[in-house]
Amino acid sequence: MIDRQGRIVVVTGATRGIGRSLTDRFVELGHTVIGCGRSQDGIDELATAYDDPHRFSVVDVADWSEVERWASTALSASPPPDLLINNAGVINHNAPLWEVSAEEFGRVLDTNVDGSANVIRAFLPAMIDNGRGIVVNMSSGWGRSTSPDVAPYCASKWAVEGMTRALSQELPTGLAAVAVSPGVVDTAMLRSCWGESAATSPSPEAWAEHATDFLLSLNTTHNGESLSV
Repeated sequence: MIDRQGRIVVVTGATRGIGRSLTDRFVELGHTVIGCGRSQDGIDELATAYDDPHRFSVVDVADWSEVERWASTALSASPPPDLLINNAGVINHNAPLWEVSAEEFGRVLDTNVDGSANVIRAFLPAMIDNGRGIVVNMSSGWGRSTSPDVAPYCASKWAVEGMTRALSQELPTGLAAVAVSPGVVDTAMLRSCWGESAATSPSPEAWAEHATDFLLSLNTTHNGESLSV
């Protein structure tokens, strides 16, 4: 049985794709969303669609100072999150590893790995003080397998899997950390790899219809697991 009482949900990368669809669905179900994204237009759109108690901010999760300010402001206005979803992510342009620039490789790792760690560092102490909460780090099939031309992305998601498992061993009773692969979803990121064939996959909106229930069902018995929607 899923507890449908209103929860505080943090969603990074909330302005488009999976993050936007999760945000819409959580709000529809009566939960409060604290979201961030890098697009000012996207944040303005969310703020117009959903007013208080929901809060949306422009944040680059790879920038610790921005994440720290965001979390401090959010935690001063609402209780600690019950569910923290590290969804923000980027992928490299398809290319063999030796053709990927140092700057692009760093951008993928900075966002997908450092960004998740920054958000955990900013919100988790308050969750620990509160005695409960679930951290979901969005992984990928490419965090458990590999393909050519996406080595930086694979490296980042394998790192997310390891980081999540280690975190799960550090958490006190009442909290859990779970790596979740969303499966194959028709997003801009997927289209950058698969082109128009991505259209055969579920849309983010269709995916979110069942993914939100899946995420809301996670509890401490799932601590340290690598799951798929």
